Amino acid sequence: MDTRMDTLPDTPRDRGMDTAEAPLGRREKRKQEIRARIEDAAYQLFRKQGIEETSIEQICVQADVARRTFYGYFPNKHSLLGGLGISRLYDQSEPMLRLLMTNHQTTRGRLEAMIDYIESNFADYEDIDRQLILLAPSTFAEDAERQREIGDSAMANFTRLITAGVEAGDVQTEFSPEILAAMVVGTLNMLTISWALNSAYPVFAKLEEARVLFERLICKDAS
Repeated sequence: MDTRMDTLPDTPRDRGMDTAEAPLGRREKRKQEIRARIEDAAYQLFRKQGIEETSIEQICVQADVARRTFYGYFPNKHSLLGGLGISRLYDQSEPMLRLLMTNHQTTRGRLEAMIDYIESNFADYEDIDRQLILLAPSTFAEDAERQREIGDSAMANFTRLITAGVEAGDVQTEFSPEILAAMVVGTLNMLTISWALNSAYPVFAKLEEARVLFERLICKDAS
């Protein structure tokens, strides 16, 4: 079974909404497109020539935006770096989980595909990704509202996945979906931060442990 989920974008730009939600307004969609363009241009430059060696002017040229446009989204380069770190940590969770729900019919299959997908991401990550992830907490410290918004979104997405399993009868009911979702989110965050802090951290072995943990605590035994 191919669980790399190749239909998911390589960059955290798929911020599409569920069909039950209202579509974004044209102005808001345009703002998101420009922000994504700036972040993608910056990431490519940081990856190619390093963070210190990359100037805001170079980012503007690469993204084809004016400096005043850049500052309309990011007050400085540090803010941009923190935003990219948040993207590496969190922004793929919603499109990833949406595809898990669509492409796999059981909770066990969804969790298996999730770990496989996360492992494929780590296999592609470089030192720049480690640096950006470590900058995310400082951005959260400056923007508590965004921290709550992202945290609530991650919890809601995983709670929805587990609740669907409860309704399908393949998830254990000893613990609430909210507690199980918190376990998943907390474990994945801890593994990611540990990897970012220490390049020798055995993240793939730990993800395999997490695979077993999630299945034992969340999934009912196959009959």
